[in-house]
Order: sequence, then C-alpha cells, then structure tokens
Amino acid sequence: MGNLGLQLYSIKEAAEQNLLGVLEKVAHFGYEGVQFAGFFGHSATEVKEKMDTVGIQAAGAHVQIEELQNDLDGLLDYHDTIGNRLLICPYLPENMRTTADDYKRTAELFSQVGETVAAAGFSFGYHNHAFEFEQFDGKSGFELLFDNTDPKHVKMELDCFWAAYAGLDPATIIKNYADRCVSLHIKDLKRVDEKPVSTELGTGTLDIAQLITAGRTHHVDWFVVEQEDFTGDPVESAAQNAKELKRIMKQA
Repeated sequence: MGNLGLQLYSIKEAAEQNLLGVLEKVAHFGYEGVQFAGFFGHSATEVKEKMDTVGIQAAGAHVQIEELQNDLDGLLDYHDTIGNRLLICPYLPENMRTTADDYKRTAELFSQVGETVAAAGFSFGYHNHAFEFEQFDGKSGFELLFDNTDPKHVKMELDCFWAAYAGLDPATIIKNYADRCVSLHIKDLKRVDEKPVSTELGTGTLDIAQLITAGRTHHVDWFVVEQEDFTGDPVESAAQNAKELKRIMKQA
C-alpha cells in the first residue's frame, strides 16, 4: 500500500537541463512515480511518451497558485494528457498568510479551485512548509486552511520534515487528517550548526518507518521523496533515497 515517488524539485537543475532524461534515470532508480515541479518547455505529449516508455507514473504536480487562478483550463488539459490527476499548491505568498483572515480568504479560494478541478475529474491539495503552523488566537494557519475547506475538495500533501521542523508530530497530523492526506513528503532531518536541514533518508533523526506505517494505516497514496539540502550530487542522493525508502517500506 502506497507508492514510491520523487518530487523532481529535489533534482531541479538536472530536470531543467534534461527532463526526459531525468525521467529515465528516476525510473531506473526504482521510483514508481514522479511529482512534477515544471515541464521546462516540453509538450504534454513528449512527457507522456517518455513516461510510458520508462514505465513511470505521475505522482502529482506542484502548481503555483497563480497558475491555478489564471490558466486552469490549459493546466487541466496538460495534466490530463500526462495522466496526472493530483494538482498541489506548494506555497503561499505572504499576502495570503499574514493574518487569520488571510488564511480564511485563502481557504475560500482553495474551495473554489478544489470544486472546479473535482468536477473535471482531478484532485487538489496543499503542501505545507513550517509557516502554516504559526498561531492566530489559538488556531494555526494550517488549521484555518483545512478546517475552512471541504475535505472532498481540498486534500493534503503533508511535508513531514516541515511539520517536525515546526515542532509537531507528523504521524499525529496524518491520523487527525486521515480523510485528506493523499501524499506524504518524506525527507529526513538533521542539524548543521544548530540549524535543521533536510538530508538523505536514514542519516537524520526522523522515524521514517513510523511515518510509512501511519501513512499506510490511513491509506496514503504516495510516499514522495523530497530533499532540499545537499553536500554532494542531488541525483546521487535521489538514488540513495530510493534505495533506503524501499528498504524501510519493505520492513515497516
């Protein structure tokens, strides 16, 4: 239960230089799916042909809120062609998250987008960082977003690293939002000069096996590797992360 994916932002420079070649490499590493973070001028047909050739699925795509607001029809056409059914807003600009009212207005927008894409046969979700856990009179921005949106139309991609960074237990969030959590960003956490940074799986402090177990218990569709901090080649880290997560998923 639950498939192994890679968020291509982890190897963004390689993907920008040669997206189609990266899809082949990622499939070779053992990933079952990729989560897109841009297509770098490639047509949907080109991307889909390469995905079919190497045997890899779409595990969602990160799509900026401006694209969701301004060119939704074109966006849905592209993702329909590549077989992707999950659109994820990866980030909020400051004017959409400074106050509790900002979050409530953002929730209204998310509800509209989610309802529209659901009618077209897609799912919409939001990917957190740490700032969403800031409190506003006893409610976090995270709670304001998800408590003011319909669970059927606004799903969750929980970034376990950022939840832990903010001092929360990702496994508890998965349990509390079990009907909404469709994807997990799996990345490990270590401290460098007292600053938390992401690191290769198995080299940090997060209990990755516990997160896999929690995700499986609540029927999460995708376990998606993401890494943002590196001491070596990000592509080599992606290969290492695939190997380690497959080992953990087998044993968990």
